[in-house]
Formats: sequence, structure tokens, C-alpha cells
Amino acid sequence: MKKRGILLMNLGSPDSTSVKDVRKYLNEFLMDERVIDIPYLLRVLLVKGIIVTFRAPKSAKAYASIWTEEGSPLIVLTKQLQAALQEQVEDPVEICMRYGTPSPKAAYDKMMKEHPGLEEVILAPMYPHYAMSSYETAVEYAKLQHAEGNYPFKLDIVPPYYEEPNYLNALAESIRPHLEQDFDHILFSYHGVPERHIFKGDCTGTHCLKVANCCEVASPAHAKCYRHQCWVTTKKVTELLGLPEGKWSMSFQSRLGRDEWLKPYTAKRFEEMPGEGIKKLLVACPAFISDCLETLEEIAEEGKEEFMHAGGQEFEMIPCLNVHPAWVRTLKTYVKSEK
Repeated sequence: MKKRGILLMNLGSPDSTSVKDVRKYLNEFLMDERVIDIPYLLRVLLVKGIIVTFRAPKSAKAYASIWTEEGSPLIVLTKQLQAALQEQVEDPVEICMRYGTPSPKAAYDKMMKEHPGLEEVILAPMYPHYAMSSYETAVEYAKLQHAEGNYPFKLDIVPPYYEEPNYLNALAESIRPHLEQDFDHILFSYHGVPERHIFKGDCTGTHCLKVANCCEVASPAHAKCYRHQCWVTTKKVTELLGLPEGKWSMSFQSRLGRDEWLKPYTAKRFEEMPGEGIKKLLVACPAFISDCLETLEEIAEEGKEEFMHAGGQEFEMIPCLNVHPAWVRTLKTYVKSEK
């Protein structure tokens, strides 16, 4: 048998809640050409000259509101997932981040040092859906560092799993207990992307956001269409949960800048729903495997405040998959490892 390793790759986090560390993290994140896809010099002016200057202090306060004694929730939860998976498999499991630490290179070097003769590393991105600003940039960064390091092992990559039955079942099982309470509606909130990213990923150039009900009409563009994949996940999970039409909807959060992003916007829906008679709201965030700033602060804190201020009565954010046993079992099948 091949000597293999498993590498779980997540988004990343600042090293601390200091403005300095948050500024460093935001610069790395927002200077990624797949996140803000404008010419380099314009990106430097926009990111380093405007966005990070004003955003870093605000983001530092937001991170401080969710930080734990162990550190960043996303890093802590990814390490917990690493430990839970390691109990299920023989192959060594490491973690890395797209931004911040540890980098893929650091993880590769550690694996090579501790496991000489390594022949293959299975990279499992913690992104169920394909987007150029999430799954694609993570995979390409890991591939680049693998090539630059001239490592002897092969890199095998887990593809997006947005409609894979085991993932859908794990997601449904993590949500199901929360449906036992009295609620009016469940909102599936996904990380947003600019509409131009959807157009860029459309290999046909004529389908995405151009055809009526484009997500429901078969097209080769769906292989890299984030919006379609989010729709599929939502549709299939609501079917597994037996949720009737009208009891659920989907939206997109974390908008940055003034460009047109995927709609409807989650924040706007929080303001509108109480006026529509939705007073008791559940929110799930399937784009995220691990709870992080975008779920714990943006949704559970800020989103709740917006909803309640608009006249809501009850609000609950359903935790991400994190280390749910069904997710750990599912992840085990993706890395094809037994113990």
C-alpha cells in the first residue's frame, strides 16, 4: 500500500485579535486575485489603501467577540476535526489554511519529516461548493506550493461534494434536531460572491444569470457555478428534512463593496422577514464546514440583532458541521482511508 497522508484545508484566521495581525491577514486574503479580481495595481490601491485601513480595526473587534481561550474558533474546530478523523484512519492527518498559518508548505514539510517515503497526500478542501474565491483559490494555492517544493509525493484532491449523498445526509442530520422546536422559517445563508464571478465561471457564456431559472436548467456551466451548487445543496437537504415549500429559503451573506453580488442578501432578508410574519427564524450556513467569523459574529450576533430589531421574536443559528460524527464519517469516505 502507498504511504499516504491526509491534509484538511480551511480558510484561515488571523493569529490574534490585534489590529496588526488582522491587518496582515486581511491583506493576504483580499490581495488574492481570485477574491478581488481586478488588475494588480488597482487591487493594491483598493485593498491596502482603502479597505484594510478602515476594515482592520472593525474586524479586530469582531474577531475579539468570538475568540476563545484556545484561539480562533475556525482554527480550533479544524484541529478538533483533524483529531476526530485521525481516530478513524491510519494515515496521518494534518491541517493547513489558505490564508495565515499553517500554510500548505508547512504541512507538507511536517509530513515529509515525520513520515519519510510519503507517496501521496490527499487534500480535502473544507469547501463543499466550487467558487473561484474559495475552493479554486485554495486548491490552486496548495498545488502551487506542492510544485514549488518539488515534493516527491502525488497530490490527490477531493472534488466539491455539494450534492454527494453522504455530505447531504450529514448536513441534514446536523440540522434535524433544531427542527423539533416551533419555528416559522429556516433560512439557508451562503457566503456571497460577486455576480461577475458567476459570469467568469460560465464556460458557455450564455447560461448563468442569463437563462430563466438557470440553476434548474441543465448546463455544463454548473460544474463551476457556485450559485447552482448552493441551490442544489439547499433543495436536496430540504427534501431530506421533509421541509415544505414556503418553510425555507436561501440567501447570500458577507457582501464586500458596492458591486452586484448574488441575491437575495441575507442582511436584507433579516430586516424584511418579521414584516412578512416570520417571527421565529432558524439559520443554517452550509457554505461553511467550520464555524467562523462569518457565522458566529455576522449571523449569530449581528444578524440576530438585525432580525430582532426588525420585530423578530426568536432567532437561532444552527452550528456548522464542525465535528459532527456524521461529517467525520463522511470525510473518512472522501479520503478513502480505513482503520
